[in-house]
Amino acid sequence: MNSQPSLKKIALAVSMAVLATSNVVAQTDEDKVLDEVVTTGSRLQGSASAVIEERKNQAFVADILGAEQLARTGDSDAASALRRVTGLTLVDGKFIYVRGLGERYSSARLNGAAIPSPDLTRNVLPLDIIPASIIESLSVQKAYSPSMPAAFGGGSIDIRTKTVPSEFTAGIEIGTGFDSSASTGYTYSRESASIPLVLQDAITQYRGDFTVGNIISRNNLVDTATATRSEQALAINNQLLESLPRNFALKDESLDPAYNAKAHIGNSIDEEWLGGTLGFLLSASYDNSWDAADKRTAVLTQNLGEGCATELNTLEDVSTSCFDTVKDTVSTTENERYNGVLNVGYKLGAHQVSYTNLYLADNEDESQVSSLQAPAGSTVYSIVGNGRANRSHEFKYEERVLKVSQFVGKHTFLDYAGLGADWQYTRSHASTNIPTNVEFKFRDAYENGELVSSSITGDDNRALFSYTDMDDRVNSYGGNLSLPLTVGDFELEFKAGYDFSDRARTYNTSSFAVNNETGSQLVINDGSTSPLSNGDYLTNDFIEGQRILIDFNEPTAPDADDYLAAQKIGAGYGMFDVFYKGTWRVSGGLRYEEFKQTSIGTSSLIFGQDDLDIYYAPDKIEAGSINADDIYPAISFTYIGGEDYQIRAGYGETVVRPDLREVVPVSYYDPLTDIRTFGRVGLQSSPIKNYDLRYERYLANGDNYSVAAFYKDITAPIETVLRIGDEDYSATFINGESANVYGVEMEWLHDLGYVANGFFTSGNVTLSKSEAVIADALAGNLTNSTKPMTGHSEYVVNLQLNYDSVNGEHSGSLVYNVFGERILAAGVAGRQDAYEQPFHSLDAVYTYYPNFSSTIKFKVRNILGEDQEVTQSDVVVRAKEAGTSFSVSYNYEF
Repeated sequence: MNSQPSLKKIALAVSMAVLATSNVVAQTDEDKVLDEVVTTGSRLQGSASAVIEERKNQAFVADILGAEQLARTGDSDAASALRRVTGLTLVDGKFIYVRGLGERYSSARLNGAAIPSPDLTRNVLPLDIIPASIIESLSVQKAYSPSMPAAFGGGSIDIRTKTVPSEFTAGIEIGTGFDSSASTGYTYSRESASIPLVLQDAITQYRGDFTVGNIISRNNLVDTATATRSEQALAINNQLLESLPRNFALKDESLDPAYNAKAHIGNSIDEEWLGGTLGFLLSASYDNSWDAADKRTAVLTQNLGEGCATELNTLEDVSTSCFDTVKDTVSTTENERYNGVLNVGYKLGAHQVSYTNLYLADNEDESQVSSLQAPAGSTVYSIVGNGRANRSHEFKYEERVLKVSQFVGKHTFLDYAGLGADWQYTRSHASTNIPTNVEFKFRDAYENGELVSSSITGDDNRALFSYTDMDDRVNSYGGNLSLPLTVGDFELEFKAGYDFSDRARTYNTSSFAVNNETGSQLVINDGSTSPLSNGDYLTNDFIEGQRILIDFNEPTAPDADDYLAAQKIGAGYGMFDVFYKGTWRVSGGLRYEEFKQTSIGTSSLIFGQDDLDIYYAPDKIEAGSINADDIYPAISFTYIGGEDYQIRAGYGETVVRPDLREVVPVSYYDPLTDIRTFGRVGLQSSPIKNYDLRYERYLANGDNYSVAAFYKDITAPIETVLRIGDEDYSATFINGESANVYGVEMEWLHDLGYVANGFFTSGNVTLSKSEAVIADALAGNLTNSTKPMTGHSEYVVNLQLNYDSVNGEHSGSLVYNVFGERILAAGVAGRQDAYEQPFHSLDAVYTYYPNFSSTIKFKVRNILGEDQEVTQSDVVVRAKEAGTSFSVSYNYEF
């Protein structure tokens, strides 16, 4: 790494434990504030002041979001809450972009520990899986410090869960709600749990080849008096197909309202044996909701004609010269989430240890009904052009689970100059299982705009059945030592620590295709019944009455669609923190990190040593491996102007590394772009130089303001490159030449008591620019080889108008969020880049406190009712309905 020697000299050895201890103090102070404000009515201002005090004491630039602030905005999970933080934007409801940098440039830890991701397509944790009910605070550190992992780009998020209470607490909460777009939808009955056993055995018996000829050969079939060998083989193939669940008829019906329930109980007691305090906290929650949305996706024609409709309002728009294809989809989704958390802690004097066991489950069941059309003369049909259209029914059920077991200890040795120590040991396991992933393809015929028949065409892949499972395990452990010293006018804090993590991931997928080998189009619905019932046409009589066969869609060596991956990180660091006369502060240090990662593409069709030699060849293992070690420095200067203001300046060197699956040639569909994406062997890490400058102003009445500037210089950034095939897009990854992002941030908390009692405002604004340069030799079909970074928004705005009544019985917030347009996918073959358009989100939250124990909360989300849109060449190519949701909840504290 090209580091600056002068900075490395300054950023020597060992650092401040005041960070570790100040977190605890701030958290304790926050609890005290919350206890007091229930009767004074200044809930949010009190808790916000507590977390701002923690931010003020940080040596490196950070933003803190407390539990009361989460409750104020009504956000239900960590992802939606973090979009309120300065410079953070939310993508796909799961991933956080910090300062305009994609999710690969941010990382998330749980109570300081590395944890795995249950997301199939990302290395980072999807933050929507973490419910707000278990969060004590969220810390977003935007300036790198050596106590953090070196894999740092935009920022590092630490999710701090609630801990053992100091006294008895218990409570319950129930709630319900509905979404304006989710009154009716398409539902179905789910059957399957895994690949049928008969199919698993057949994969081994027939080596993945279910063709009639191979079945004859493997079974040594002979002609009999009742059937030929082909007939016997066909019957065997039919039996394999019949083992699959095939009843996927849809129903158009009313959807249930959302509902949820939460409960917790905890206490602490003084034990007499050692004289310490033993406590526990047990919490659980359940949430169920439905969503229904109309979506439209279009592919622009390469040579865009004049007079194109800027929006697809009618089917006649399809017949213009603007589009190659247009796909209309009705999506219905049921989301079920439940979790349980157990915390047990023991405190003896200046020593405390705790154990946390966390279980999170997030299940999603989705159906999609799509119609694909194109202008007349295309191989894809349109109702308007020629009375035909392609239709598909898709069904997907996904189970995501995260399990975490964590031991944490904090110790202060007063007899040894106040030496402090803290440590953690964490074992975590993330899994994703997709036991249902089915797609049916139909051809519809229309007369005068009315459906008259549905058929399956005489070719392959008329139905696809896929099964996927992913298992990701991480063991993480680390510790820190801190030593405070006072020498004359200098207050010193030294800190040293270690951080280790071991990670292992397995990913397996299997796919079965249903082929119409009659070569003819077969009518499955003559128009007399609803097309929603077409998903149950694969009856035994239909299968056995004609040549409808099953095939195993698994690549053979050397191609792969599964992978194994392992990662090991070992790190040690030293830091210092120096105060001079309470006015000047210098903090810095060095981190040494050794990184090892290996990803290997595999297949379920491995039947002998020859296959093993191909997939596990030494050159393939080496090509999918990254071995690197380096030193990462950081330095921060702070001028403290009394209690009123402080000025910070910081510099750090970090790195962003490829995802586990990005370095093997295994494909997957990216949910953000819906594009088939391939890993790339030889992808390299991206070194980053980070510069930060920040001014913070604090007033006696609790008002505070900050202005910050930042600049990031990225070498060999990892960028997505699109390719155009015969029928569709595909994507892969490359290392660009360089990239940079720079901007300013402004944040405030301001009391409006001079206007009206109880009112105050808070918010933040980020303005930034970015540029990525991709070498022409690697740019492929990219229209623009120099462009803004993918996912970057030039502006992000968060505004809040808050109210707390003087008597403490009422509080409310009006919350607004918007981000500037951002590249969702780079344009290819002359097409311009596709931009996700600004989404103006306006939410309202009102809370009523009828007595000391009860809370009633009303929430309205997306009051403006805007739809989500993506444009290309100023033409809308993707649109999704986003309704307005209403909810009410009742909480009782015993």
